[in-house]
Amino acid sequence: MFLQIAALILGLAMVIGGANALVDGASSVARKTGVSEFVIGLVIVGFGTSLPELVVSVTGALARNSDIAVGNVIGSNIFNTSLILAVSAMFAPIVITRQNKFRDIPLTILVTFLVVILGYNGGLNRLEGIIMVVLFALYIFWSFRTDADASEEKPEDAKDFTSFAAMVLIIGGLACLILGGRLFVRSAETIARLLGVSDKFIAITVLAMGTSLPEFVTTVVALAKKRSQMALGNILGSNVFNLLLILGISAVISPTSFARIDVWDYVALLLSIILVWTGIYTGKKDKLDRFDAGLMLLLFVAYMTKLFINL
Repeated sequence: MFLQIAALILGLAMVIGGANALVDGASSVARKTGVSEFVIGLVIVGFGTSLPELVVSVTGALARNSDIAVGNVIGSNIFNTSLILAVSAMFAPIVITRQNKFRDIPLTILVTFLVVILGYNGGLNRLEGIIMVVLFALYIFWSFRTDADASEEKPEDAKDFTSFAAMVLIIGGLACLILGGRLFVRSAETIARLLGVSDKFIAITVLAMGTSLPEFVTTVVALAKKRSQMALGNILGSNVFNLLLILGISAVISPTSFARIDVWDYVALLLSIILVWTGIYTGKKDKLDRFDAGLMLLLFVAYMTKLFINL
């Protein structure tokens, strides 16, 4: 047990250190290229923190296990928005720019609705998977084309690195995030088994939350460094990666069935992102605050309660 606890702590330390390096490296790239920190968070950080979900879902698709491929993506998106973004907003308001308000958040909602409609009709075939991957490529291209010239956030304590050093930080940070996250999840799973916890409980808590650990830590670190646009880009980018790219690739490998996804899963998935959109219109605010976070956390608690009741 002592070795497992030590591995758990080491895994968490690697994730935190990796997130710190990733945020610093990505911010430096944003300043050097003139691309906003939101788009850097959307593309580089969002993709990197979605790699665990990609591995899990593709593995499930190769094994022709749609429950793993689909459930992992839907569960991860609900965790990302209703838990990670909500907890982050509890500690520090998340600034919403005009571009976020009229482009990024509505697009994420549209993508979510698209997946819900396709899923509600039974699932995704290979052609639909290819279309989703193409839509993802167009989304990334359009994000760069319509991006602002520079981030609206310019922290005074921002560190400048050479291009090589910035790339080393990004690659090294991603590696620590992924390896540290795997070490953390495996250690937590072993400890849970030693304590006699059921497999179903482990699957819903340790494994589901574990694949979202990189998003959580990276978002918290970005906010701590006063880079809320990168934090928001990480969450929205991860969600779009999950829905379009990961589900799309999974469907190309093997047509995916949404048969085990019930109406409450769809409701939680949609509400998690809709609450972000409605929150910024309540009182004409330009940020997500504790009130919005409270509503999102209530959704998360309600959804998790429903899952546990149905165990």
